[in-house]
Amino acid sequence: MALDQTEVDRAILQALSSVGGSASRKQLKNIIATSDDIPFSYSDVYDPVVSKAGNQYVPFDFYFNFGIRELVVTGYVEQVERGQDVNLSEKGRSIGYADFPRPRERKQIDQFWTEKHRLNTAKAKAEGKAHIEEPEGDAVNDDNIDNWRIQLIAQLKQFSPQKFESFARLLISKMGVRIDKNLGIVMSNDQGIDGFGYFESDEFRTSRVAIQAKRYTNNLVSAPEIDKFKGAMNGFNAEYGIFITTTSFTEAAQKKSVQGGNTVTLISGQDIAELVERYQLHITPVNTYRLNDYYFEEK
Repeated sequence: MALDQTEVDRAILQALSSVGGSASRKQLKNIIATSDDIPFSYSDVYDPVVSKAGNQYVPFDFYFNFGIRELVVTGYVEQVERGQDVNLSEKGRSIGYADFPRPRERKQIDQFWTEKHRLNTAKAKAEGKAHIEEPEGDAVNDDNIDNWRIQLIAQLKQFSPQKFESFARLLISKMGVRIDKNLGIVMSNDQGIDGFGYFESDEFRTSRVAIQAKRYTNNLVSAPEIDKFKGAMNGFNAEYGIFITTTSFTEAAQKKSVQGGNTVTLISGQDIAELVERYQLHITPVNTYRLNDYYFEEK
C-alpha cells in the first residue's frame, strides 16, 4: 500500500483506540503492521529503502512520527515525551477518527509544518547548507531508530536457518534460559523445536522452556505455526515456549500464543534489535548528539 500521511494518522488513532488509548510507539507500529482491521502490511511498516545519500531508512517511520506530531497539534493525542507512551487526549477518546482531519484541523497542521519549515531553513542557514526537504534524521531521532537496527534485521534475514537457530539460542541464553546441551541442540531439529532449556525464577522455581526460531524475509508467523509449536512443547513437557522470528506474528498468532495452558512468548525482529542492544550482543556502542530546534531560532 502506498503511504499516505492522512491514512497513517488515522491508523495511529485506530491502533490507540484498540488498546484503550495508551501504547508505546513500538506497540502501535506492531498493531498497525499486524492488525486485520488496519490497511497496512508488515512490509509497509517495517521495510527499509535506500536514500539518495546511500543510507538505509524506513519510510513508515517518518510518516508515523509526523503523524504523532499532527495528532498532538490537533489535540487528539497528548504531548509525547521522549521514551514515553503515546496517549489519546479527551478529544481523541470522544471523537471518531474516520473524518480526521476536519477543515480546522487541516489548517492547524498546515500552520505547524509551515513553522517547522521556517525553523529547518534557519538551521540549514546556520550550518551553511542549502535546505533540502528530505525527512531523514528528524523523524528517526524522534523514535530513536538507528541504522544499525535496520542493518541487524537485514543481516539476520540472510542467516542460514541453522545459524539463525544458533543465534536464537545464544540470545535466549543471555535472557537467563540455561540451554540443555542435549535436548536443546542435538535433538531439537528432529523434534519440532529448535532449542530447549530451563529458566530459574527469583523464587528458585525452575521451568522447562521450548524454543522455536523462524528466519523469515517477509512472511509473518501464522496461528497454525503457533499451534504446531505448542504440540511440540507438549512432547517435552515444557511449561512455556519462546518463538523468535525475524519478521513478526499475525494477529491470530498473537491471540493463539496466550490461549490454553501453555503460553508462548513472541519475539519479533523489532524485539530482537532491542534485546541485542540490552545485552550488547556482538555490537559496539557509539554515542553522538544532535542539536534540537532550540539552537536554530532566527534572531
